[in-house]
Amino acid sequence: MIEPAVCISMETHARSIAKAISYRILGSLTTALIFYLYTGNWKNSAGAGLLDMVSKLGLYFLHERIWNKITIGRPKPPEYEI
Repeated sequence: MIEPAVCISMETHARSIAKAISYRILGSLTTALIFYLYTGNWKNSAGAGLLDMVSKLGLYFLHERIWNKITIGRPKPPEYEI
C-alpha cells in the first residue's frame, strides 16, 4: 500500500536532532583541525571545536524545524481520499 505524500515529507524532532548532531560533529572537527593548523595549539583547537558544536547545533535544529513548516518544493497532499 502506498502511503500519502504528506507522511513522506514530515521529519520527527528526534530525526532532526540526530541529523544536527552528526552534521555538527563533522563540521566541528573540521573547525578544530583548521584552528589547529592555524595556531598549532590542540587545547585552543578543542575549545574552538566545542564552542562551534554547541552553538551551531542549536541553530541547525531551529533551521530544520522552520524548514519543516515551509511547503515550498513539497508535493501537495490530495484534497480527498477514497
